[in-house]
Amino acid sequence: MTDLRATYSRGQLAKSTGVKGETIRYYEKCGLLNEPERSGGGHRIYTDDHAARLKFIRRCRELGFSISEIDELLGLADSQGKTCEQVRRTTASHLDDVQDKIKDLRKMERTLKDLISQCKANTSPDCPVIDVLFS
Repeated sequence: MTDLRATYSRGQLAKSTGVKGETIRYYEKCGLLNEPERSGGGHRIYTDDHAARLKFIRRCRELGFSISEIDELLGLADSQGKTCEQVRRTTASHLDDVQDKIKDLRKMERTLKDLISQCKANTSPDCPVIDVLFS
């Protein structure tokens, strides 16, 4: 019987998922994406399963999950004994990290605004921003 699953070259998979070919290879090396079968000519043959998994990985990356966090989530998704609670804990931990980064970014924003305000209408050759950055 003929296998009716859709197959893709790396270029086709990249185009259909919005993930660059080099990134696909990187995800294979990291173990996030299973290495595909090869054609008689040695070319990789990707399937719809690869495409679905790659879209999952891309979405996780868009949400800022690290490679190790994605690996954990994929492990839970692949597990027969997964629980929503385990996924919730991983996601909540990531949210905590994101909130910490937002706090840091807001602090950076305030500092930069303060530095910029020191330069307003300052025609002096001495720049307060440069002075602060050297201090």
